[in-house]
Amino acid sequence: MKQNPVLIIAGPTASGKSSLAIAAAQALNGVVLNCDSMQIYKDIPIIAATPNAWEKAQVEHRLFEFYDVTKRGNVVEWLELCVAEIQKLWTEGRLPVVVGGTGMYIDALINGITPIPEVNPEVRQNLRMRLQNEGLIRLYAELKEKDAEIAKKLSPNDKTRIVRALEIIETTGKKVSEWYKTPLIKKLPEADFTVVKIVPSIEVIEQRCRERLDKMVELGALDEIAELVRRGIDETLPAMKALGVPELSRVVKGEMLLDKALELAKLHTRQYAKRQRTWLRNKLQADIVFDDVYSGQPEYMEKIKEVFTA
Repeated sequence: MKQNPVLIIAGPTASGKSSLAIAAAQALNGVVLNCDSMQIYKDIPIIAATPNAWEKAQVEHRLFEFYDVTKRGNVVEWLELCVAEIQKLWTEGRLPVVVGGTGMYIDALINGITPIPEVNPEVRQNLRMRLQNEGLIRLYAELKEKDAEIAKKLSPNDKTRIVRALEIIETTGKKVSEWYKTPLIKKLPEADFTVVKIVPSIEVIEQRCRERLDKMVELGALDEIAELVRRGIDETLPAMKALGVPELSRVVKGEMLLDKALELAKLHTRQYAKRQRTWLRNKLQADIVFDDVYSGQPEYMEKIKEVFTA
């Protein structure tokens, strides 16, 4: 076994990466660590495709479903938790098997993060109120004045990132574009990463995304979302932006028919999976690449085991 090993298994939505992570953890005395920005939340296991009870019984899983849906999870907090779990597993002589499709999280773990200080809570609250009172158009115009370089990279409709950029500027007195030019800080420089990525054809992924959403509805996704709506969860929170939630929320509220909502949700899911696939192909360097969905093929695990038993 390598010294300070970390196995990362990455892939787009519906690529079979979670099943491969379980197989790897079973074969290599490992623990599955979550690297999906939606599976960190409680109360949305169906819509977030979180590992179910049977899957969790096969091997230990950590960093899943630990935040309430009212929490704004972020990459910095996740990274701190993930690094702590990895270091703990090393002391236990077990292999960390990090699995997910959130590129920002994977990149932060491998390459590090920009050392942006914590945002002032008062600044955050003030900007939330301004967004409600003045609207996104006004805040985007302000961002263009304060940091034209970063504003150009954002959609005028990207509420989350526009507000986040203004929060950073007001808290630190420094442009976001300047922060992004500072050297990244690696939180786990001693790690020996082995990266496995699954990159099926876009046609295969699109078909599996369509099937997955239909299955989620069969399993009770509408009930899950109805409870979020009943609780009055803020629609700007990350959990409320999970794939399928915005569209199916409208069904729950009686604003849209299920067929139409599913059609839109499938379109947005395919678009997201396509972006994931593009990032994986072009941005993530990997030791092993599989070009088909994992569905138990023994050769997948044989290749992974070769790396760790050499």
